[in-house]
Amino acid sequence: MTGLRAGDQTEEPIEINRRGVVSVGDVRAEKVAVVAEVREKLSTADAAVLTEYRGLDVPALAALRDALREAGGEYKVYKNTLVRFAVEELGLEIDDLLTGPTAIAFAGEKADGTAGDPVAVAKALKEFSKTHEALVIKGGLLDEKRLTAEEISALAEIAPREVLLAQLAGAMAAPMQQFAALLKALPQNMAYALQALIEQGGAPGAPTADEAPAEAAQTDAEGADEAADAEEPVSRDEEE
Repeated sequence: MTGLRAGDQTEEPIEINRRGVVSVGDVRAEKVAVVAEVREKLSTADAAVLTEYRGLDVPALAALRDALREAGGEYKVYKNTLVRFAVEELGLEIDDLLTGPTAIAFAGEKADGTAGDPVAVAKALKEFSKTHEALVIKGGLLDEKRLTAEEISALAEIAPREVLLAQLAGAMAAPMQQFAALLKALPQNMAYALQALIEQGGAPGAPTADEAPAEAAQTDAEGADEAADAEEPVSRDEEE
């Protein structure tokens, strides 16, 4: 099957409708643009979930789009034939999911410009399907890896990215806070230890405050005796 390419030529006759005269070439150019859009979204989105929306009315679709937009997702309805062209060009194996009315939920950017979250998109779809049975999750892609409907359902049970990041930050901050408290307590504990050492008379084996003067006096006396012995004259008999 050959895809549509920009610049393809056609000599088919023009088509006249209520809006005026539209050439078949214009119609083909529009399809080429759609294929390019699908290809780009599938290439850049972190995740894509294919759904069947048969039975959803306009208000329900609007509500679903709002829920996905808050989660950083985008909900687009495409013709299966055009999606197939983009899928074949990208080498993605999801052709069997392109049956029935197909709409794709892409995980892109939130309204504030922050990155969307595949988990949040999957969670929004799952929650919406609980109250709207007409929405059927068929399967999808996560970083070009194919997911089944069951895997997407399991993905929706994971905590959102913001929660996981907050938990990670908390886990990293706890040891740092404990370390900071330890550093803060070190000077205070050291002061207590030094004070206790002083009150006990210094380090083990060191003289107490009462013993120190006596020992010093004894040392001075012994030093004086040694000096006197050194200065005593030597007799002649001892010299001989």
